Amino acid sequence: MIRMRFPFNRPCLTQTSQLTLSHLLGKRFMDVPIHKELLITTHHQYLSMGHLTPDAVHPSPLQQFKTWFEHVSDGLVQEPEAMSLATVSASGIPSVRTVLLKELDSKGFVFFTNYESRKAKELAECPVAALSFYWKEVKKQVRVVGKVERVCQQESDDYFKTRPLGSKIGAWASEQSRVAEEGSIARRVEEVKQRFGVDENDVTADVPRPEFWGGFRVIPQEVEFWQGQPSRLHDRVRYTLKTPSSPDEEPTWVIERLYP
Repeated sequence: MIRMRFPFNRPCLTQTSQLTLSHLLGKRFMDVPIHKELLITTHHQYLSMGHLTPDAVHPSPLQQFKTWFEHVSDGLVQEPEAMSLATVSASGIPSVRTVLLKELDSKGFVFFTNYESRKAKELAECPVAALSFYWKEVKKQVRVVGKVERVCQQESDDYFKTRPLGSKIGAWASEQSRVAEEGSIARRVEEVKQRFGVDENDVTADVPRPEFWGGFRVIPQEVEFWQGQPSRLHDRVRYTLKTPSSPDEEPTWVIERLYP
């Protein structure tokens, strides 16, 4: 049984810190004349085999994701582990980027990064995130919302050992999200090689994991599975975690169909 603790204990935004796009632009939308740089009028039709319904999915969203992922990993989708990761700063500014899913365990979705990067700093300020997988080839999407925690050091060590040598060196050399002067990356790579005595031809060189690098786990509170259908009448099935009313009860998932 998967144990999860929700809802979140503290909000990331206060009434005074919430920002709208109008505030960021410094103008009201109606005050700005709009000139269309692009106008996209194509309407692709989606056609999936069968329909996605609440009765047809696994009781656990993690097991349902595993089923879908194993299917698309069989040569149907290139790099199916690519996922959009959305975070938010303490002042309410959102940020999104593409990262790679590296593990799915009994608690959630695991990815690895530099703990001094923008995403990591935002997760420290506001430990919630959203994930989105889009598998165009099979007309499917998965959306995840949840609480975020760091994985233990042993888990990060175990994964780091599986990385190619160049990626291990890169983890040390990259001051992720900071401004890089021309030539500084190559210089830092050489410094790391010298530090650990790495020979170009020795792929077995021992490069340890930096303390500033490791994993995060997104523990889902909400998971949605989407399957494309004609006329934009797509199938949407959402899992929502129901918090138990007493400590003796296990959390359960409520599975519902959503309008497209």
